[in-house]
Amino acid sequence: MMPESAVAGIVLLSLRVSAVAMLFAVPAAFAIAWVLARHDFYGKSVLQALVTLPLVLPPVVTGYFLLILFGAGGPLGHLFDALGIDFAFRWTGAALAAAVMAFPLLVRPMRLSIEALDTGLEEAAATLGAGRITRFFTITLPMVLPGVIAGGVLGFAKALGEFGATITFVSNIPGETRTLSLAIYTMLQSPAGDGTMALLIAVSACLAIGSVLLSEWLGRRVDIRRRA
Repeated sequence: MMPESAVAGIVLLSLRVSAVAMLFAVPAAFAIAWVLARHDFYGKSVLQALVTLPLVLPPVVTGYFLLILFGAGGPLGHLFDALGIDFAFRWTGAALAAAVMAFPLLVRPMRLSIEALDTGLEEAAATLGAGRITRFFTITLPMVLPGVIAGGVLGFAKALGEFGATITFVSNIPGETRTLSLAIYTMLQSPAGDGTMALLIAVSACLAIGSVLLSEWLGRRVDIRRRA
């Protein structure tokens, strides 16, 4: 049986990886969702396909591409290394893998919320003298916030459960990249790991269910405040 301190470390690492992944993925996903929802341009279908790619590719393939691009010998790896950021076999790499795998789940609800927004409200505000930034923060963002929250929480839950791309990109290093999913896989290989595996599965399930419930609650709160 794994010590409770070790289990707590795995949970905290998983939460940190998922939180950092969403911190960087949510703004990028919103920008892409905005472009896809509000603009028509040559290559739009290609961009949509690239956004969806992590969802349809085997996670191991995505992890391999991340290793090629962001590894120590990769072109982007060299660039970030010069900035003092190292992804290979680090928890930061696990966060990157989680962000990439969750990205399609972030973009879709955000794009649907933006497309469902009545642009007449923005146009009416413009006629009253509201600038573009004012309109965005007072009308657009509050109206699409439920989609942003839904995407963010769903992406967070996906990041918590990410396995294939993570183990391919940053391996399974205790205390560094061994998140909940990787720890469960490790215990599955151990003859005496049943108890710890059951505990980790229970924690993982509670976090996933809690994320969904939090998403629903936040969505309702935002909707009530928006209608008030």
